[in-house]
Amino acid sequence: MEALCIALALLGLMYFAYRGWSIILIAPFFAGLAALASVFDILPVYSELYMTRLAEYVKTYYPVFLFGAVFARLMEKGGLASAVAGKIVDVLGEKRAILAVLLGCGALTYGGLSVFVVAFVMYPFGAVVFKKADIPKRLLPAALWVGIFSFAMVSLPGTPQIQNIIPSSYFQTSTWAAPGIGVFASLLFLLIGWGWVGHRAKVLKAAGEGYGNHVVDGRRKRNPKIHIPWYWALLPLVLVIVINVILSNPFGWAWGFHWNADSLETLKELHLSLLATQVGKVSAIWSISVALIISSVVAAYIGRKRFMVLDGFLPPINYAALSSGTAVLNVASGYAFGCVLTAMPGFLPVIDWLVGIADSFGPLLSAVITTNIMCGITGSASGGLTIALSALGDQWAAMATAAGIPLEVLHRIVAIASVGIDPVPHCGALVTLLAICGLTHNDSYYDIAVVMGLKFFVPFLCILFYMLTGIC
Repeated sequence: MEALCIALALLGLMYFAYRGWSIILIAPFFAGLAALASVFDILPVYSELYMTRLAEYVKTYYPVFLFGAVFARLMEKGGLASAVAGKIVDVLGEKRAILAVLLGCGALTYGGLSVFVVAFVMYPFGAVVFKKADIPKRLLPAALWVGIFSFAMVSLPGTPQIQNIIPSSYFQTSTWAAPGIGVFASLLFLLIGWGWVGHRAKVLKAAGEGYGNHVVDGRRKRNPKIHIPWYWALLPLVLVIVINVILSNPFGWAWGFHWNADSLETLKELHLSLLATQVGKVSAIWSISVALIISSVVAAYIGRKRFMVLDGFLPPINYAALSSGTAVLNVASGYAFGCVLTAMPGFLPVIDWLVGIADSFGPLLSAVITTNIMCGITGSASGGLTIALSALGDQWAAMATAAGIPLEVLHRIVAIASVGIDPVPHCGALVTLLAICGLTHNDSYYDIAVVMGLKFFVPFLCILFYMLTGIC
């Protein structure tokens, strides 16, 4: 009965999320359903387990959501994101339309913009360049997905996206962990997306299918004609990366910047109960938060003329702050739901099976399989990743240390694994992306599913790469 309630809770959450219900509302109800046949009472599970885990997630990661949303909004409304994307598309041209979309998305994502903002910004450019090259529009979501939700989000060393920050709080690593594996994975992701979408474009064009009868939309109201040079627009993106490198000091330079290792001790003297007992668990978040704050100020200054023509700085900043609250609660609700499931006695056989994989084949393989399962269940890379690390992160870390595997390797492998099968049909990001493109699952999901199947093997190839070369 416990296993049945867990299964019903999972299926119910997936179904209602797919139907458009807010996960903030439905997650606690289905968490209660998961506990219905267990030895635990529903209300204690809700108030002491579900809400505690939700609060822990918000406490740890909200700064990244908040400052990232403000930075992205300033880049978008200031016209800086469009200037960078437009330059990339202009340089590569229609003959390399697919590569232009992939690299444009990758540059904005790696520069720290919210993945959803990148989708909104890049869609109009992608639609125009696909139309000029007469590439079927139904292939555009697959290209956007790979460009936004793969190499630039999880594998490029130093990427400031939350999926690359989450492992750092478990393994005390930096966002620059295992750069060799990260670059290798990034090339695989890029080749998969470019290769498959390019192949499909040739096949469909040979069959007589072109862009189709679609309106190239994406035009915004009140779009002031204020030109911002692309090199100035690129500056805040570069600053995010550079400042993050300086503050996180990923390569352990003795002469580099170091956070005060004793800075939490003064809070402990006040007899406060701290979730982070060591600076290493939060220094990556501190680093990227400072980088985003400074870069936001620079972006606001560069785009100041455009903001003055519109409504000033305050409306976009307030909008970003409010939307960041919704975004972090969405992910935190999925995380808390997963924590309830993994705490149920009926879930123990699954945990034992996953631990058994680690005992038999090592922590890296167990991490890949577990992370994919959790991300597929939740339809969220960050939510599934956090659940997987919460359930087995300490065991993986201990086993990796015992086997002589650097925790930086474990960090990079779990981050890459989080984008294996995350674009399941009920994935919120996928539904949003299709809506932005004005397409449906029936139009575009086939190519996204093929890309999903291909990139599922990337973390396994990364493990093989590390075992054969020792490069991390």
